[in-house]
Amino acid sequence: MGDMSDPVMSNVVDRHARVRLASQWIEVDGRPVLPVTGELHYSRVPRARWEEALRLLRASGVTVVSTYVFWIHHEPVRGEAGFDGDLDVAAFVEMAGKVGLDVIVRLGPWCHGEVRGGGLPDWVLEAAPRTRRDDPAYLGLVRDWFGAVGEQLAESVGPSGPVIGIQIENELYDQPGHIATLKQMARDAGLSAPIWTATAWGGALLPAHEVFPLYGGYADGFWVDQGEGWHDSFRDHFRFTHVWDDPGVGGDRRDPEQTVEIRDLDPEFPPATCELGGGMATAYHRRPVLRGKDVAALANVKLGNGSVWQGFYMYVGGINPRDGLQESHATGYPNDLPRFDYDFQAPISATGRSGPGLALLRDHNAFVASFGGRLVRMRSTLPDDAPVAVRDLDTLRWAVRTDGSEGFLFINTHQPHEPLSPVPGVQLRVGFDDGELVVPDRPVDLPSGLVARWPLRLDIAGVRIDWATASAVSLVDGPVPTLVLRAHAGVSPRAQFAGEEPVDLPVGAVIVAGGTLRVLTVEEAQADRLWHLDGQLIDADCEVWLEGGFLVARSESRPAISRWSGEAFEPIVREPDAAASVAPLGVERIRGAGEPPARYGEFMGRSSAPDDAQVDALAAVWRLTTPPPAVTGQRIELVIDWEGDVAQLRADGALVGDRFWDGRAWRVDVTELDPAAELTLHILPVTSRSVIDFDPSVRSQVDADHTLCDALSVTRVASVLWREPA
Repeated sequence: MGDMSDPVMSNVVDRHARVRLASQWIEVDGRPVLPVTGELHYSRVPRARWEEALRLLRASGVTVVSTYVFWIHHEPVRGEAGFDGDLDVAAFVEMAGKVGLDVIVRLGPWCHGEVRGGGLPDWVLEAAPRTRRDDPAYLGLVRDWFGAVGEQLAESVGPSGPVIGIQIENELYDQPGHIATLKQMARDAGLSAPIWTATAWGGALLPAHEVFPLYGGYADGFWVDQGEGWHDSFRDHFRFTHVWDDPGVGGDRRDPEQTVEIRDLDPEFPPATCELGGGMATAYHRRPVLRGKDVAALANVKLGNGSVWQGFYMYVGGINPRDGLQESHATGYPNDLPRFDYDFQAPISATGRSGPGLALLRDHNAFVASFGGRLVRMRSTLPDDAPVAVRDLDTLRWAVRTDGSEGFLFINTHQPHEPLSPVPGVQLRVGFDDGELVVPDRPVDLPSGLVARWPLRLDIAGVRIDWATASAVSLVDGPVPTLVLRAHAGVSPRAQFAGEEPVDLPVGAVIVAGGTLRVLTVEEAQADRLWHLDGQLIDADCEVWLEGGFLVARSESRPAISRWSGEAFEPIVREPDAAASVAPLGVERIRGAGEPPARYGEFMGRSSAPDDAQVDALAAVWRLTTPPPAVTGQRIELVIDWEGDVAQLRADGALVGDRFWDGRAWRVDVTELDPAAELTLHILPVTSRSVIDFDPSVRSQVDADHTLCDALSVTRVASVLWREPA
């Protein structure tokens, strides 16, 4: 057992064969690690795609998959709980373990996740209106539900199971006793894990010693009031700080008159997150657009702040399993969400393809995988001149994590909406136990938009890198290991190895340091193509993963894939497959649009989404050419490039998908649709009068054109799997 400062959980109670929580980090198999958690809601992803999605998670550097168990998805009718098909949580957890992922079960029973009732079935709200507290009527219903989940997960929990964490409730701020009660009820139902967690942001009061407090941070949020703009709570995540609490996340669910008391870290537990925004959902009234660097910068800042566990929400987007399950004004929420769409702009989209943040998160997660065990032993320190005000755009934002002998320098000059200023003539002084290190050897101009993690006095394979002006990415094993560095646009890559003069690093080429270490410096475009797969370094233009040690790829064209040999990237020749294709679909306009109002309604000062009657009355309609049916092994997506307000895809008149326009194309998986069904696309117009908070780039387009309503193109994409011969 660890020393007296270690938490009771996982050390005295709920001990696990592999996982242990220490006071400063998490240990797996006796070694400190920095876990990376990615959120995937199994009930929002077809079961047939679970394995591929989980393998993609692992291929992109995720080590733990987290998932909500939405009660309303399983038991819409009292006494008729279902756990089959896409709701088979036990099979999902088993599959995660099979592909090498641990699991966090976010048990609730109130989950939120943009689900109606926060995931509580309607009949629960009717039978026990005093929810989320120790009300006997409510607890009786929860006890039965936890018992049902406990039966399902009986083989997955315990000292050797893949379930290593259980979250109780979500964003509950003032009921610590209720959280403790729920934890005991879960234990009584046979559920156990070495780590029990709860969300700690918003000044949450949590029961002492019972739950590991976890934090979050988003680059933007749909939940902000109409017209409020980009909130300071988002700005705060792009500067280095040792304050982990966030009053903004979930703020729309709180009494606006309630004062939020920002709380310090609980000294019993290390700083960790469960919700760094891997993307963002789209509400009707507010439609933020995230770029990949927004996600990467936020994650990098949290590492610089001292994080020992990074969790991303969402990591895999999804689709609601039935109509009417979303949070909405009609059910008392301040936000209207799409009825089906939960793509979340996630790193892995709702159709299972690369989202906006995947490339940079792979890069980030590869760094964590290679150096996280060292990083968790390093203390975060901030410079004396760290920016104090969240609106300071000029002061350089940087932090250092070091154990006194080696470390990493974290730099951030990226921020959405309000770009941070470039900083000329930068030369930093970093203190170590045996003296001060000057980085770099000569002043360097840092451009706006830089997200960097530079190595400091790093010992690898008997070689010490005193500093580099390129970011550490990964360490690839081999007879002579390869250190991969990422060069940054606008910053000349340069390094100093101990005992030698500083040298320029050739981009796209290898240098050998000390005879025992290869250093490969890659440009940003190539770094975004790299996959770091169990010791293999793969350059690919599509999604790839490993099965049984061999490469598998998904592509709609002949993929370009090469593998690092230790000296160069060697192409892997793949033959084309006739089943893969990209082809346009015919689009015939069969009805024009009506004149929309500025608002279809409002609730709590926020614009309401139109109902079906309003869509039917005002939407323009296009008939799509019937796409060819899928053949074995194909995944069929429609990529819809459109402009307007709200779009609906209907099959023989029935709604099968919807999207609120935010300027991005809409990808819809239609593999399982009846190939004979008539597909129609219904688009409501948006006008310069529409009371909607768009991303500035989209708002400028709307204002310039006054009215937008068009199906610009629809493309049928048929992707297939490509397997490396055994």
